[in-house]
Amino acid sequence: MLTVSRSGSNVNVSSCERILIVKPSSLGDVVHTLPAAEAIHRAAPEAKLDWLVNSEWAQLLEGIPFLNQVITFPRREFRGITGFRKAQKWADLTLSQKKYDLVVDFQGLFRSAWLSRKTGCKNIAGFQQARESAPLMYSERVDLPDWHGMHAIDRNLRLAEEIGSDISSPEFTLPPGEDVLGIDESNTGGILLHPFSRGKGKSLSTKEVIEFCAHVAPTPVLLVGMPARPLDITWPENVTDLLGQTNLRQLIQLIRSSAWSVSIDSGPMHLAAALTDRVLSLHTWSNPYVVGPWQQKAWVWRDGELAQVCDLDAGKFPERRDRKKHFENKDRLFPQEEIAEISEFISSQFAT
Repeated sequence: MLTVSRSGSNVNVSSCERILIVKPSSLGDVVHTLPAAEAIHRAAPEAKLDWLVNSEWAQLLEGIPFLNQVITFPRREFRGITGFRKAQKWADLTLSQKKYDLVVDFQGLFRSAWLSRKTGCKNIAGFQQARESAPLMYSERVDLPDWHGMHAIDRNLRLAEEIGSDISSPEFTLPPGEDVLGIDESNTGGILLHPFSRGKGKSLSTKEVIEFCAHVAPTPVLLVGMPARPLDITWPENVTDLLGQTNLRQLIQLIRSSAWSVSIDSGPMHLAAALTDRVLSLHTWSNPYVVGPWQQKAWVWRDGELAQVCDLDAGKFPERRDRKKHFENKDRLFPQEEIAEISEFISSQFAT
């Protein structure tokens, strides 16, 4: 059992009438905060619960019934030499009049703590392990001694628990999906494949994608995500190419309509894992126990080995940052035989 140290604040979420969650980014991090937000709502069902999020991720939160307001933070507008002054003006106009009883900073960086302070709220909760001196701006500092061995979802739930929420039945609430033109029963019910990432050394090569799709044929594959550059590729016949063509709501719908989701370590993988446990997450150097899918029945692949999340511990696949450059300089993430093994596992899930 983890020990949680308190700063001595008497704030309890159940007595609050207006609450702000601060978690601006990224996609995966926003998803990781959903169960904690749900727990806070259950603890204070009559409270007005707002969420401050970067503009590009607002679509993920709009339509969630327990949220009173999604406050979009236009971070990209605050770049350059005048950015901080513009951000101050935005915060003064947007946040200072809200009269929150409690602000919960799940982001744990200077910017998020500063935005929390700009609300004028006296009660700000956050992690003792937050970075960039953010804890100095909190009135309630929650210390998680096993921070580096915890999944982000568990960290967030513990913060919610410490301010008075019941975390015994965590839930992911997401908005309705949105149909994708041209997608129907003929190309759904199969595999959703998300092979590309913005981070170097984390994307499958097009050759690996073709190998995987060919191995699992004739099972339909929906290819989603955003490649680093436009691709002129002839995919196998079982592939529907939706690269760069879906928004977040449409991605939610596609995940829900797919029997399995296969993804590299990325935000869309965490979105899939929030919707289903039929997820296989592909890892190179990151620790899947800490940053992989949270669902216990989901699966991960690392170091040539397939493992179910329920069988993981913090030490099974430790983070290997020293291998990051190794993968950045390779023309493929996994040997051909490993792609075959991954494909065979997924194909076996469709065997009758």
